[in-house]
Amino acid sequence: MTRGIVQVGTWKYDGSVERPVDIIALEVDWWYELARVEGQLDSDERPMPLGPQGCLYYARFKHAGTAIEPTFVDTPGFQTLEEAKSAAQRKVDSLIQWKEQSKSSVEGS
Repeated sequence: MTRGIVQVGTWKYDGSVERPVDIIALEVDWWYELARVEGQLDSDERPMPLGPQGCLYYARFKHAGTAIEPTFVDTPGFQTLEEAKSAAQRKVDSLIQWKEQSKSSVEGS
């Protein structure tokens, strides 16, 4: 299900403790699939459409840096990497320092 970790970064908890964050790309709407498996979908509920790269991007804090499946995400899915990075930034009080990624790794190829 995971296309991979496409962006990694760090932020400072309480201004001093460095903590990881990452953005992963999935080829499914993670929250929709969770509700479907748990039998909690409304009859008219549909998954979020995938973005231009054929995936949705999610921020992770708790499981940042791990590539094991299944995973858990900490934000809704977003159609672009930049939207997911912005959502991650809104969840923390310090500036996230994103590491440079190659274009091929950002695309999840």
